[in-house]
Amino acid sequence: MRLRITHTTEYRYDDPVQYSLQRLRLWPLDSPGQKILSWDIAVDGANVEAGFNDQFGNHTHLVSTEGDSSSVHIVASGEVETEDRSGVFGPHQGCVPLWLYLRETPHTKPGKLTRELVRSLTGDNELAKMHDLMGKLNAAIAYVPGTTGTETTAEQALEAGSGVCQDHAHAFLAAARTMGLPARYVSGYLLMDDRAEQVATHAWAEVNLPGLGWVGFDAANNHCPDARYVRIATGLSYADAAPVSGMRIGIAGEDLTVKLVVEPSQGQSQTQS
Repeated sequence: MRLRITHTTEYRYDDPVQYSLQRLRLWPLDSPGQKILSWDIAVDGANVEAGFNDQFGNHTHLVSTEGDSSSVHIVASGEVETEDRSGVFGPHQGCVPLWLYLRETPHTKPGKLTRELVRSLTGDNELAKMHDLMGKLNAAIAYVPGTTGTETTAEQALEAGSGVCQDHAHAFLAAARTMGLPARYVSGYLLMDDRAEQVATHAWAEVNLPGLGWVGFDAANNHCPDARYVRIATGLSYADAAPVSGMRIGIAGEDLTVKLVVEPSQGQSQTQS
């Protein structure tokens, strides 16, 4: 499948900002299941300071403003060819050791509800238990935008019973790591069945399983990633894989606008799940 993606992020400030530094993880890489046919990042209102691959292999850019800046406009766009691998990414790659993915983070620290969830899992093997975990998290955390924020933990989302894909991913990671399985957070894009325009990027979890390597589980949709998914970054939690993050100096109010379009390339029909 060929997907065309346009991801626009705009910051507007009600007073000039003296200095800001943003970290962009908006450049997908060739990897199992996806080939980058074209990609570009255009930045208006800020200077691109550096580009590098971080410790998790994410292609990262740093952009800054200095002086009297009132807005920053970022557009990431391109075309990606994908294939359905039934969620299987494959063997571990890169310099980060697998044991690091057992480390809990503030987002994924397990609590009583996480441990109860783990004890409830059924299945003849770890793969079957991960599928059971995906389904139970889909039922336990209703998808309700606006009920959680970027600092919400897995345990808090389970207690609230609602959240967004970020919360589903964090809860999945917390449970998998409690079981002694390396797990990582994935941020990316998802082709929706009913619309091209979206309000945010997507997120899911991957678990490293014996004999399979990394396998993805999207608990928000109760589905393993297929050809509709494009991965852009991975890490221990949202903090390591956020598409855009950063800091600024000053007390100016900030207005963030995100516009995302994910659609089949021209001449290609959309595949239904």
